[in-house]
Amino acid sequence: MPLIPIEQEACEVAGGAPMLEQVLEWSAVNSGSRNFAGLKTMAGLLADAFAALPGEVALVAPGPVEIVAADGTVAQVEHGDHLLLTVRPEAPVQLLFTGHYDTVFGADHPFQTTRTLDGRINGPGTADMKGGLALMLAALKAVETTPLAARIGYQVLIDSDEELGSPSSAALIARCAQGKAAAFTYEPSLPDGTLAGARAGSGNFSIVVTGRSAHAGRNPEEGRNALLAAADLALRLEKAIGPRLSVNPARIDGGGPNNVVPDHAVLRVNFRPHTPEDEARARSHLESAVALVAAQREVSIHVHGGFGRPPKPLDAAAERLFGLVKECGADLGQAIGWRATGGVCDGNNIAACGVPVVDTMGARGGAIHSAEEFLIPESLPERAMLSTLAILRIAERGRP
Repeated sequence: MPLIPIEQEACEVAGGAPMLEQVLEWSAVNSGSRNFAGLKTMAGLLADAFAALPGEVALVAPGPVEIVAADGTVAQVEHGDHLLLTVRPEAPVQLLFTGHYDTVFGADHPFQTTRTLDGRINGPGTADMKGGLALMLAALKAVETTPLAARIGYQVLIDSDEELGSPSSAALIARCAQGKAAAFTYEPSLPDGTLAGARAGSGNFSIVVTGRSAHAGRNPEEGRNALLAAADLALRLEKAIGPRLSVNPARIDGGGPNNVVPDHAVLRVNFRPHTPEDEARARSHLESAVALVAAQREVSIHVHGGFGRPPKPLDAAAERLFGLVKECGADLGQAIGWRATGGVCDGNNIAACGVPVVDTMGARGGAIHSAEEFLIPESLPERAMLSTLAILRIAERGRP
């Protein structure tokens, strides 16, 4: 259907914003998840940029996070601050907009510069997701120029650790999701604009196995080989693989000299369940496999970690939100479709709070997490207008 004047004017404002300049400035800052100096610089740039919106910008300290080292010790690990903006919390319709400013490219990664290649912008984080942050800001600025803005309140949460699984921001995401009618997350879409629909979940575990050392030649029978126990456990976990659950034993730390029965090992494993029922099955299989290996090999086993990304099936509320975005796309001349994916993001966490979310509202791009990552620059105004129109229609109609 044709856009009404308020919608048309706001979309024109969003589409005309200087987003590409912003993306180029931001992608020049290395903000790898463990580059704390770069994260601090990037957080400052974002705080300045989002201060153009009403409300107050705050940098929220990360929650505590523990990691298991190769020797099995548990220690806390540092993360960057998270940006949080709250606007009109008293408004009748409350929305959540999320993104992340960390990238997978550390300060020592060779992929550091941005260039134009065949009409595309090749650079670290251009699509994932500094392009998404720029168009999110453009859309919200455009919405604020309309009288419909008074009907909606919102929070913008941009975290520093999404590429690590959001361990230090998960609790903040859950708090921000409470009471929201809907959410948009600005991960990149596929190059043709296809959105991610249903998503699998993800669970990461570090499993510490403690056996008993002994001389490999003199008295090996008195030892309890932790490395073998970890390998045994990995093979048993593999048996849980099925059409809706993938299991990836990714690494075993441990072992030592050839003449010593190893008494220590750490197994790292990832689970990808497609439904909550599959997650429950994965938990049960892990518990039973751990108990069996511990008993048969006479070792102690401690499991660290969990399912940080719950599965994200498409329920009725999510389908209505996707339908609204598709309608907005059609009115703007953009064909919008979606398909299921095994990838995960903060949208998993938002959906687990009962909030419908479209989590690939960002720029069109591809080859993310590689030195070939690219942003399609003409998608910046396209997707900024798509967000603007969707937000205005939610403001006018209420909860999708």
